[in-house]
Amino acid sequence: MIKNNLKIAWRNLRRNSSTSIINITGLALGIAICLLISLYVADEFSFDRFNTNADRIVRVVFRGTVQGGTMNEAHVMPPVAATMKAELAEVQETARLRQAGAPLFTVGDKVFRDEQMAYVDAAFFKIFTLPFIKGDANTAVKMPYTAVISESMARKYFGTTDVLGRDLAIKGDQNILKITGVMKDIPRNSHFHFDIFTSMTALEDSRSNSWMTSEYYTYALLAENTSLKSLEKNLATLFDKHVGAQFMAGFGMSYEDYKKSGNTIGLYLQPLTDIHLHSNFGYDLSPSGDIRYIYIFSAIALFMLLIATINFMNLSTASGFQRSREVGVRKVLGADKQSLIRQFLSEGILLTYLALFLAVGIVLLALPLFNQLSGKSIAIHQLNFAKIIPLLLAFGLLVGLFSSTYSALYLAAFNPLTVLKGRLLRSTKRFNLRSSLVVFQFIISVGLIFCTVVVVRQLDYMRNIKLGYEKENVIVIQSWPLGENEKTYVKQLSEDSRIKHISRSSYLPAGETNNNNFFVYPDGNTEKWVKTLRYDVDEEYIAAMGMQLHEGRNFSKAFGNDTLSIIVNETAAKDLGWKGKSLGRTLTNKDNKTYRVVGVVKDFHFKSLHEPISPLVMVLGDQAGSLIVKTETKDTEALIQKLKAEYDAFPSDIPFNYSFLDERYAQTYQAEVKTGILLSIFAGLTIFVACLGLFGLAIFTANQRRKEIGIHKVIGASVPGITGMLSAEFIKLVLIAIVISSPIAWWAMYKWLENFAYRIEIQWWMFAVAGLLAILIALLTVSSQAIKAALANPVDSLREE
Repeated sequence: MIKNNLKIAWRNLRRNSSTSIINITGLALGIAICLLISLYVADEFSFDRFNTNADRIVRVVFRGTVQGGTMNEAHVMPPVAATMKAELAEVQETARLRQAGAPLFTVGDKVFRDEQMAYVDAAFFKIFTLPFIKGDANTAVKMPYTAVISESMARKYFGTTDVLGRDLAIKGDQNILKITGVMKDIPRNSHFHFDIFTSMTALEDSRSNSWMTSEYYTYALLAENTSLKSLEKNLATLFDKHVGAQFMAGFGMSYEDYKKSGNTIGLYLQPLTDIHLHSNFGYDLSPSGDIRYIYIFSAIALFMLLIATINFMNLSTASGFQRSREVGVRKVLGADKQSLIRQFLSEGILLTYLALFLAVGIVLLALPLFNQLSGKSIAIHQLNFAKIIPLLLAFGLLVGLFSSTYSALYLAAFNPLTVLKGRLLRSTKRFNLRSSLVVFQFIISVGLIFCTVVVVRQLDYMRNIKLGYEKENVIVIQSWPLGENEKTYVKQLSEDSRIKHISRSSYLPAGETNNNNFFVYPDGNTEKWVKTLRYDVDEEYIAAMGMQLHEGRNFSKAFGNDTLSIIVNETAAKDLGWKGKSLGRTLTNKDNKTYRVVGVVKDFHFKSLHEPISPLVMVLGDQAGSLIVKTETKDTEALIQKLKAEYDAFPSDIPFNYSFLDERYAQTYQAEVKTGILLSIFAGLTIFVACLGLFGLAIFTANQRRKEIGIHKVIGASVPGITGMLSAEFIKLVLIAIVISSPIAWWAMYKWLENFAYRIEIQWWMFAVAGLLAILIALLTVSSQAIKAALANPVDSLREE
């Protein structure tokens, strides 16, 4: 029976090849998009789950508010780990990590760089699942100056993984690291990526008992079934006890008075598996994902699949008119309704599996481009096919049943006498199920068009917003490798007429930068602490960045020693309550160092546009490390060659490295840009698939109203008139979809825009663009069938009457 049904299904597929191709293509695209997004979502949720005890590992984080300013930091104080293990029974093990950058490693006469290093406690490898190829994970970093390196680093440096006991020198450091372990490369779906871990015992600051400093990423392995809420309460008590004892010395006021002023600080627990998708912390170890985009793309995948299955139903019922006589004949010959339903379900499932096969091919072909657009590295060989293949087969069966059931029931219900006479009963309802499905499709399509317009406008706004500094024609040069020769290099460059300004500072408003929290109180008022960010700059910084002073002056050598002078931004002056009377006021930090305000710089964006501008201060400092070069030339490439040549003239193991400030700014919003591109592509594909459904309904309607159209033509109706009459029915459906979709899409984009402190306003013309585009697409889709029906000879449709 099944074999016979499949044979008949295959014959009908070949007989109705054009309809079958449209059906399979639409369903394949829907399934392919669903599969691609599923791979993306699964990858995002996989972060850090390779750890055996992932569900029991937490990271300790720091949160607080100071005079309304927020602090969210991923690292905490040196003694937190040991104190938690000693005083909290639920904590089985703790370990810390501290970044050490990418030092210069030497092996013999070879010099290597680019490998990231971190200090870790010995228990680090007990908490995290980082398999060892060589060495003992339990003892590898117990002793000072011992190190564990990755498999890739071992092969790169030594050509083998048999490196236990080998020495690894750090240039500029007299201590030699001894390799005591080789681990497998850290998986890409980890929130940290390091090539070498060295013992924390060699770091003197790691033994500090200060609760006033941080920089230590702290992790804890908890006992089974530990309640995080209960543990956080105990952690708060522990924090208050230890911080309170040191707070007076650090801030000049008691911890109780600090809290009474409305300020809050504390330690909190973040599950390891939440780090990638639920983080908003500064100083994190890697860029995080965003759970909101996971929800958006998951919704698109679901909608795309629904639209594809709706198309299948519409096209199946539309093509059913061509098979109505077949159904009538089979019923007259004795076929019952159940056998017909089985036959049509078999056809639907066969089409679905053909679409699934095609969808898998599309996924394989599109995956490299999808990886490029999404920033992923999903590889086919990494997938677990033992699980995926059964899931795909079950998925195909489920989609096949869902998409075929309605059309099977509809076709099997034809009255044999009616269809054999060439007549089919037309629904008396002007708004039936098929119309509802088309409305649903266009609700999604109009919504996606609107969302795409808003996202593109917001991205354009972010690219063109006035930042408060000039990002164009600014080159950032890594200069710390020059050491004492840095000043000489600056002097040589300053003689080039193409260079307007050169500033020596590692503090940049875009891309990776130095950042320092700077707690100060104004005019001797110790009860009004304010958290700011501190930039260490020189006299050329403001000019090189194209910033403007609101009042006062810049740092200048003409005024003698400016080391105790300070420049604040407008937000800092406002938060301090100075109201245009900032010059001459004083700010004192927690080290009792007092600065006098000499200028107020106009606000500039130094964080993501997701966040409002916060208080910032600038102090004069000899901050070697990077050069900010403001240029004025059309031949930038020639200037860069000159900069490189001058750099290469000095002895250095690090090659010339530079970047453009505008490119660093663009990288800040890569996630949003990629989301905008993907949304545009998905929106286009969704509309295309929805139009296939509309095309199917156009065929259906033209067939149903064949005699009506013939009568209209006989009594004198024109081709444009008939085309308009048929098209109007579909335009009504699209208009209904626009009315329903608009408030839903507005709410979704309003919530999305709330993530940006600086954002566009949703305007009426955005709805108009989405609506008109949807109407135009609908007209283009149905016009071909409408015109074809209007041009048909009325004799052919009326000869049976």
